[in-house]
Amino acid sequence: MYEPTRTASRRSFLAAAGGTATVGLAGCLGGGGGGLDEVTVAHMPIYPDLQWYVMEGEGYFSEIDAEISGQEFTDGPAIVQALGGGDIDVAMFGIVPAMIAIDRGISARVTAANIREPMGIMAESSFHETFEAQGADAFAAWEEEEGEPFTFGTFPQGSVPDVLLRYWLRDVGVDPEANDSVEIIEINGASSVWQAIANGEIDGTSIMEPVPTIAQAEESSVTMLRTAADVLPGQPAAVTLMSDAVRDSPVAAQFLEGHVRATEFIEANPDATAAHVEEGIGMPADRARNALDSPLSNFITDPNEITDATQVFAEFAAGNGQIDEQLSNDRVFDLEVYDSL
Repeated sequence: MYEPTRTASRRSFLAAAGGTATVGLAGCLGGGGGGLDEVTVAHMPIYPDLQWYVMEGEGYFSEIDAEISGQEFTDGPAIVQALGGGDIDVAMFGIVPAMIAIDRGISARVTAANIREPMGIMAESSFHETFEAQGADAFAAWEEEEGEPFTFGTFPQGSVPDVLLRYWLRDVGVDPEANDSVEIIEINGASSVWQAIANGEIDGTSIMEPVPTIAQAEESSVTMLRTAADVLPGQPAAVTLMSDAVRDSPVAAQFLEGHVRATEFIEANPDATAAHVEEGIGMPADRARNALDSPLSNFITDPNEITDATQVFAEFAAGNGQIDEQLSNDRVFDLEVYDSL
């Protein structure tokens, strides 16, 4: 289900300098970290979790009074399951899985955003002009001309890309459940979405970087139609969720201080950041560097920047039956940790 990745900590950092320093620090971790000797962080190998790879690569975990262990997951539901089993203390994943975890009674809150407005609605370039002229009717025109519905392929229903896609379709007057001219198919993983585009299996998608950059580099006919900033300003995506035990300890602020540093590093050092992308996510550094210039690469830490649009996702999650009721921002967020910085 998940794989452990490299770990870094003040304890392990000092261990390289000598055993005496390590023992001395280990003796004070319980007090300095509020009783937390080790914190396990779930993350995914995706662009919206880029702060994790910068924090790890730049050694920021050495300044946290607990050992930080990373565990890599392929999807949000697996992280929710690990949270429920008590295996995870901090999770860097989508806003919707975070809501699901909270709705299931897991004692945790979102303390930071990782990125805002990171999704793009992409479509066959031949569709763009028709859509701009006809709006919702463009899908029927496509079906009449092509002999089949316009097919979007994106992450499973209820995921952040899926919610943004359905929100946009609703906003332009299309109900994909009732409109036979539009079809949405589920695809797991960004690489699989790109393969579906490259193989001509889908006509459009809602997706984050690096897929748009790859599509452009490969001269794909599927190009950007709308960015998330056009569709839903302040759109949330990946966030940092912390258990109550972490939030009640000094580790919470220390982790977010590192998160802020990582966000600032991404902005100030795109070339070095691209190297971290290549090391952590596996994308070639040259394409990673191009993706950092994308209008979708809006890395942030301040959770206040996504609170308004989060209610759109809470509404969809409740409507889809993923959560029992629409969660208020007070139930989703703990803003005090970030504000205290």
